[in-house]
Amino acid sequence: MITSKTIANGILRALGIALALYIAVLFLYKIKAVIIYLLIALIVSMIASPVIRFFKRKLKFPHLLAVIVTLFFFILVLIGFVMLFVPLIISQSENLSLLNTAQLEQDVTQLIDRINSYFSDHNIDTQKLLNDSDLTSSLNFNFIPNFINSLLGALSGFGVGVASVVFISFFFLKDKKLFLQSARKLLPDAHEEKILNSFEKINHLLSRYFIGLILQMTILFILYLIVLLIFGVENAFIIAFITAFLNIIPYIGPLIATVLVIILTMLGFIAPDAQGDMLSTTLYVVIGYSIAQVIDNNVSAPLIFSNSVNSHPLEIFLVILASGFVFGIMGMIVAVPLYTVIKVVAKEFFPNNPVVRMLTKDI
Repeated sequence: MITSKTIANGILRALGIALALYIAVLFLYKIKAVIIYLLIALIVSMIASPVIRFFKRKLKFPHLLAVIVTLFFFILVLIGFVMLFVPLIISQSENLSLLNTAQLEQDVTQLIDRINSYFSDHNIDTQKLLNDSDLTSSLNFNFIPNFINSLLGALSGFGVGVASVVFISFFFLKDKKLFLQSARKLLPDAHEEKILNSFEKINHLLSRYFIGLILQMTILFILYLIVLLIFGVENAFIIAFITAFLNIIPYIGPLIATVLVIILTMLGFIAPDAQGDMLSTTLYVVIGYSIAQVIDNNVSAPLIFSNSVNSHPLEIFLVILASGFVFGIMGMIVAVPLYTVIKVVAKEFFPNNPVVRMLTKDI
């Protein structure tokens, strides 16, 4: 029989659970930086695992020495990339001091006027379209120095994060067997083997995925660098690296990279005697970047990712697209790794399900 006391206890229990969930979510939000460090360290560990295996099997390194050498190599690579930013920061800081946004707005407005005159000579009334859209009056290039300053500010504040990730990654790699032994004691006996098998498969597939991601960014970096060198853009090496790295965001990353390369290319022509080549060079660079992105989207990316996580290219595309609609940019970044985890777990625990069997036949 349901009494008022039973109802009151149920309400209190529900309120207690809601309060506990709220406190847990609030706590996780407060330590979100730590969670991000843990996730990045986990990714670094997955990328480092094949390198450590190489040192142990081919060079006969002890496990601890292999871990130290691998992380030291990663740190040297990171320091090398950071040092590449120095000339870019110096040159773009100088360019920002010379940037006359009012003159830039005037130049673009004059270009639009010349285009309008050309179409008018061919009996195409573009003046009315320009007036209706109010394009020239809305031109404002003051966002350029603000954007660059924000980007450089973000790059300058990641020292603590790097140190934390390296420290956590070291223990993830060094004590991997210890973690597995501890997990065996905590896991229920009925599902222990399935969970551990899932973990091994996930680690293997995600290691291949992140290595594939590095390979994809390397291919893009080479293509971007060729384009920038052909058209004589300053700091071509580091600009190519930054824009290739942005490809970590599927589909949206290349768009951001294109906008960024437009800004950096235009900043390279701030000197008065070079501004005549600004728009033409920028246009050629954008065309080159577009060709590189077409090659990546239709050739390298589908082959690399479908082979690394054993999924069909269309399957990968739909997963990324759906995650982007639901969770935004962050959802697009984590879509493929999370989908891979779900597939592996589903195959271990529901191997006879027809949908699972169809999606995981290559795992």
